[in-house]
Amino acid sequence: MARYLDVHPDNPQPRLLAQIVDALNDDQLIAYPTDSGYALGSRLGNRDGRDRILRIRGLDDRHHFTLMCKDFSQLGQLVHVDNSAFRAIRAATPGPYTFILPGTPEVPRRLLHPKKKTVGVRIPDHTVVQALLELLGEPLLSSTLILPGEDEPRTLGWDVKEELDHQVDLVVEAGETPAEPTTVIDWSDGAPEIIRRGAGDPGRFEA
Repeated sequence: MARYLDVHPDNPQPRLLAQIVDALNDDQLIAYPTDSGYALGSRLGNRDGRDRILRIRGLDDRHHFTLMCKDFSQLGQLVHVDNSAFRAIRAATPGPYTFILPGTPEVPRRLLHPKKKTVGVRIPDHTVVQALLELLGEPLLSSTLILPGEDEPRTLGWDVKEELDHQVDLVVEAGETPAEPTTVIDWSDGAPEIIRRGAGDPGRFEA
């Protein structure tokens, strides 16, 4: 059974944040709230975490994982951002956008798209996630918690606990989240291509 931690959405308790980080460092898989619904998360070095996420979501190896970053500086260590993308991405973050870009050597090969060698990155606008990333000290391997046959992310911690009690190790509760996933922009070919329209306004990336 998954543990269930009720974290204050505006003033996350340091003791509970430390328990979440300990779980991640112990290679556990968590379900946690973001500014665009719930997500599944594991430490980058957790080799089993990637496979567990794919199984829960019913996805194959071509799925673009997302690296949840604390800030633009951390994001820039993980992906190649050319001049055309730099200002636009910086202006849109933090917020409900995921950007697909070529990965740097900092990203484990198993987390990159097998053919394109790209990965998703994003900077969330969520108090609890920001506090968690600060304490963790590294990006979080992540994927929106959209279950097979569904098209919206889960939004309530108790609902996630009920559904995935034996598939994740820890569920973080921090109040209801929006039901709309991120807007996904593929910038890997030098120009923005909107892959998914979601919570972030796609208009700023349209010609």
